[in-house]
Amino acid sequence: MSVRRLLLPLLLVLSLTACAEREQAESAPAGDSGDFPVQLRPEGAPAVTLDQRPDRIVSLSPSTTETLYAVGAGEQVVAVDEMSTHPEQAPRTDLSGLNPDPESIAGHDPDLVIVQSDRDGTLADSLAETGIETLVLPAPGTLDGMYHQFELVGRATGHAGAGAELAEETAAEIDGLVAAAPERAGELSYYHELSPQLHSVTSTTFIGRVYDRFGLTNIADQGDPGAHGGYPQLSAERVLEADPDLIVLADTRCCGQDADTVAQRPGWDTLTAVERDRVVGVDDDLASRWGPRLVEFVRTVSDAVRRTHG
Repeated sequence: MSVRRLLLPLLLVLSLTACAEREQAESAPAGDSGDFPVQLRPEGAPAVTLDQRPDRIVSLSPSTTETLYAVGAGEQVVAVDEMSTHPEQAPRTDLSGLNPDPESIAGHDPDLVIVQSDRDGTLADSLAETGIETLVLPAPGTLDGMYHQFELVGRATGHAGAGAELAEETAAEIDGLVAAAPERAGELSYYHELSPQLHSVTSTTFIGRVYDRFGLTNIADQGDPGAHGGYPQLSAERVLEADPDLIVLADTRCCGQDADTVAQRPGWDTLTAVERDRVVGVDDDLASRWGPRLVEFVRTVSDAVRRTHG
């Protein structure tokens, strides 16, 4: 048998393999094949350049933890903070996102740490001494800011295509839920409760801007939505006087609040929202995190608005 005939099968295999590799490269989403280094520019935080794909990530932000898993970077996550309750498989530890300890964080041998805040860059400076990069992703002020963070998380982890897709799909779902609300939704007022002590949010906060998409009037604004950093404590008299059309309880898990407990408060049984069964309970986390599950909170608001004008 000639040498040429012996080489033909080998050449055929090599040719097919090369073709397959080219097809795989062409079909892979841009950025998901490891396009590093990448420069990340989060809003309200320092820019960060990652030279290579991080394989060991510590997340000290519950919202970002959810986003990491949503973009397919869950296998890269080695530790999360004590407040990162979702998803269940996230490796929860006693790490604190409010008071991060550089030494405890470094003990997990990460190559990337993601936090919500880093006052004066002290954490980033401490971790940099051991070669650990820190990415700060502050609470976004708008939905567009949240979508931008989805894309940043995707790019930072080597899942750029998935991050962009998550942003696009989430925006489309939220836009659809808002569009499904009745045109008269703008006639409604609401009270969003964070605690039984009547802490609330104004329309300047991230959650307040979600309600703004429906055109609802926030009784907590009281002529100055920026007061108290957007998180005022109302008086019972203020709520009774405003008589909101809709009450949304974001203290169901922490504090056991529901329609019955609200109706038992002095004078609250006369409120329009109570009388017409418009007191809605939501999971505390869904109403406080800027992650992919925000869609569920928006759906709850959309359904409540639709029932009110049904």
